[in-house]
Amino acid sequence: MTGSDRAYIRTRLAANEPPPTRAGPFHAIVQGLFSGPLNIAFTLFSIVAIAFAALPVVRFLIVDAVWQGMDASACQGAGGACWPFVQAKFGQFIYGTYPEALRWRPDLVFVLGALLLAPLLAPAAPLKRINALLFFGIYPIVAFVLLTGGNLDLRHFLIGRLTAWNIFGSATTAGLSWNFWSDYVATAFLVAVLVEVGAALLGARARKASFTALFVFAAVGAVVLAADLDFGLEPVETRSWGGLMVTLVVAITGIVASLPLGILLALGRRSEMPLVRLASVIFIEFWRGVPLITVLFFATYMLPLFLPSGVSVDGLLRVLIGVALFSAAYMAEVVRGGLQAIPKSQYEAAEALGLGYWQTMSFVVLPQALTIVIPGIVGNFIGLFKDTTLVLIVAIFDLLGQLRAAFADPAWASPVTLYTGFAFAGIIYFVFCYGMSRYALSLERRAAVAGGR
Repeated sequence: MTGSDRAYIRTRLAANEPPPTRAGPFHAIVQGLFSGPLNIAFTLFSIVAIAFAALPVVRFLIVDAVWQGMDASACQGAGGACWPFVQAKFGQFIYGTYPEALRWRPDLVFVLGALLLAPLLAPAAPLKRINALLFFGIYPIVAFVLLTGGNLDLRHFLIGRLTAWNIFGSATTAGLSWNFWSDYVATAFLVAVLVEVGAALLGARARKASFTALFVFAAVGAVVLAADLDFGLEPVETRSWGGLMVTLVVAITGIVASLPLGILLALGRRSEMPLVRLASVIFIEFWRGVPLITVLFFATYMLPLFLPSGVSVDGLLRVLIGVALFSAAYMAEVVRGGLQAIPKSQYEAAEALGLGYWQTMSFVVLPQALTIVIPGIVGNFIGLFKDTTLVLIVAIFDLLGQLRAAFADPAWASPVTLYTGFAFAGIIYFVFCYGMSRYALSLERRAAVAGGR
């Protein structure tokens, strides 16, 4: 054995090294921006480029802007933004043509949503389950009643449709109207009895499925009852909605509905049951194969042609359903990517612990998969929030639609009105999208710390 083949063995102790020093923020900036000649060149180039791009924007929005005025005459010849135009049209941008005397109801919806959403987003907030139940279960019903006024008379609508289709034969609408809710309560009691019988005969697994069916039945009944009660609020049709309110309604509905639907579709596409897998694949590929504009056109103009005579569905509701299904198809593929990234050993470990399919997915696989695809999920959310502007083509005036409608007011016709309006809309979209991206980044960092990465 030659000397070069021998392993190195230290014959004396290594000299003591000085303890590491904690570098401050100034040192980190210097190392990050000026660590070498190439880095210095890129830093200087970036500073110059940002200055050339940012200075004109700052001058237009702040320095040369007009801040006071009653009409377009104050902005004639101005070299900056016409902010009096935004002040005069602010209510239209936020609420659309919602009655001004009733705008306290959308304001209350906004406040309640913010108060319930903030604890959900805060990591250390207590009572997460109760807060989630309030936000996802109770808040949508309260928001629906406040925005529409409730008292949609769904009882008579359903009875009228059933009577028109001769489902009850010669039964009169009055008799059905009188017994509608009592029959519903009796049916709920019968379902509860069947739950207990099924649990006694088929075991605990049947009990869970039966209670799930009972919960869904009761939830649907609660929604119909809440919409049917008279709360004494003046009704407001969705045709009067507009502005940022419609943008948030469409975006939040799509976001909240698309994630659970996307998870179920992703699980269905990876299912070992052929029919479930085939149905999931057909659904996903169909909705991903058509643009959102086509979905909106079909939901607004084509779908009513396929409904029975005398049956109509609110235009905004059709749009909400179309957006939710469209977004769910894309969300399913994002979640499926996360599921494929989970190693097989995780499934085997869960099986060794005796966990069933849904327990494995709920406690082992999905938490890891969703953590992996946080950037993709938030990217879909941001894209959906910006795609809400497409509802304008089906005569639903969101923020951008109300903005374009305000440009037609001759009292505010000036050379800078157009640029001011789009700058205002851009700031709003940037605030919401940037907020979502930063929160997603904080989730990734917390997940990395919790996972030891």
